[in-house]
Amino acid sequence: MLGELRPRPRGLTVSKCDRDLNSDFSALLFHLTSCLCSVQEAECAYILFVVAIFWLTEALPLSVTALLPGLMFPLFGIMPSKEVASAYFKDFHLLLIGVICLATSIEKWNLHKRIALRMVMMVGVNPAWLSLGFMSSTAFLSMWLSNTSTAAMVMPIVEAVAQQVISAEAEVEATQMTYFSGSTNQALEIDESINRQEANERKEKTKPVLGYSNDAGKISSKMELEKSSGTNPGNKYRTKKDHMMCKLMCLCIAYSSTIGGLTTITGTSTNLIFAEHFNTRYPNCNCINFGSWFIMSFPAAIVILLLSWIWLQWLFLGFNFKEMFQCGKPPTAKQKACAAFIKQEYQKLGPIRYQEIVTLVLFIVMALLWFSRDPGFVSGWSALFSEYPGFATDSTVALLIGLLFFLIPAKRLTKTTPTGDTVAFDYSPLITWKEFQSFMPWDIAILVGGGFALADGCEESGLSKWIGNKLSPLGSLPVWLIILISCLLVTSLTEVASNPATITLLLPILSPLAEAIHVNPLYILLPSTLCTSFAFLLPVANPPNAIVFSYGHLKVMDMVKAGLGVNIVGVAVVMLGMFTWIVPMFDLYTYPSWAPPISNETTP
Repeated sequence: MLGELRPRPRGLTVSKCDRDLNSDFSALLFHLTSCLCSVQEAECAYILFVVAIFWLTEALPLSVTALLPGLMFPLFGIMPSKEVASAYFKDFHLLLIGVICLATSIEKWNLHKRIALRMVMMVGVNPAWLSLGFMSSTAFLSMWLSNTSTAAMVMPIVEAVAQQVISAEAEVEATQMTYFSGSTNQALEIDESINRQEANERKEKTKPVLGYSNDAGKISSKMELEKSSGTNPGNKYRTKKDHMMCKLMCLCIAYSSTIGGLTTITGTSTNLIFAEHFNTRYPNCNCINFGSWFIMSFPAAIVILLLSWIWLQWLFLGFNFKEMFQCGKPPTAKQKACAAFIKQEYQKLGPIRYQEIVTLVLFIVMALLWFSRDPGFVSGWSALFSEYPGFATDSTVALLIGLLFFLIPAKRLTKTTPTGDTVAFDYSPLITWKEFQSFMPWDIAILVGGGFALADGCEESGLSKWIGNKLSPLGSLPVWLIILISCLLVTSLTEVASNPATITLLLPILSPLAEAIHVNPLYILLPSTLCTSFAFLLPVANPPNAIVFSYGHLKVMDMVKAGLGVNIVGVAVVMLGMFTWIVPMFDLYTYPSWAPPISNETTP
């Protein structure tokens, strides 16, 4: 759901020579910026460059680097410390707290696993439809949970299903050999028993573990769990088709967990960062909320998901329509075994419990309140508070529902009296504060706060206006080309830098660019924000990529080939949306009144 922070290898020592070079480079950078613009703008540009370099190289943890504006802005006289500190906690953080309360309860009571297995059971066990079922359920979960924890939860199920399919196929072949030879092959029986034993061990090792694996890259415990589910690479696949199927399943989970996050503002941290930046920079525009974002991005996400499924299916297994639409044909033995395993896993969950029902109800209520607050085409419930327009936001809804998770009892706590009677003395809520703390991505909160502080500093120093004036010559280019260049730039940068750092760095630059060329800011900011999530090429580009890569089925080139196609599909669909259904939603062809008027003055 929330954005991705990727840890880099530590332990690299920095020599005195390197420190001297860095110092000389910083001095040269400051001298160059001071020559190009006035002193305060140059100081802010210097701080921006330093933070950007630290974010890109991850010489320090990203959240630690995000604290640098709080240190450097007061020392350089750009902003007083009190104003910088206020930028580190905004409406975004309240929304994040409410959403994490929901995610904590969903994962604690295993509601996410029930949803995933149920959706897979609905689509059937044909390999093509099975992969689509896993993609759909993963994308749906990623709309509300972090993409990292979604991938970490679904992958053990996918791995067990894949191994069950391979094992079933082996048993069918062994049975056929026994039937034709008229005797039992002892070696095959031994191999089958070993395979079954290894499958049982993997099943035990991949039991869900309670704990939030946020998008800050803190996935070491689950990564170890998932790595343990792998088998010896030399004895893992009977045929090449089995290997291709495992690759397909892994990449389906990795990519769908990211694509699903596009559909909601809370789906990934990049969406939240954009919403907060946009609403802060353009407070008179009330067009970005949960409902408008969903209507805008949901069609794009559906098209990207379907085209990605077709691309991956064709790349690894081939797109055979006869096998996919085998009307009236009975399922094969391995399909029956796969269906039996999924049904068995679902039955292990037992009947739906009271805690799951309450969590599901609160989840639906939160979504309905988000959609109905200010839908745009009709008056929402926010009209009931017309005396205070704009006071109630999506974070208000998130906090209301989030607090209920601490108030609604999950079970009664009882004790036995000396007389032998059992009495209730307290109750346990749906989630506890300690559980919430373990799920809350505090490093994401600090990183986003640092981005807001950086944007405020650019405004206060005049750097944003200076950048906008310098970029105004780009207005001679066609708008579609500017959007395409920004999308390709963002998509390339996010492969080597974290998604939140990328969007936080580029928003203060793209906003003045749109204003300088007299284009609706949403025309450039929306596609750039969506493309920030398209980190599909490398295992290190995204935590879900790293999770599925750890299973040992994939090579780097497999992910590069598959990810390149998904990247192209993503950018193409976003570009299509920006010139079709998204245009009337936000009146993109008109420079809005809520954007600042264009000034022809230039800053020396």
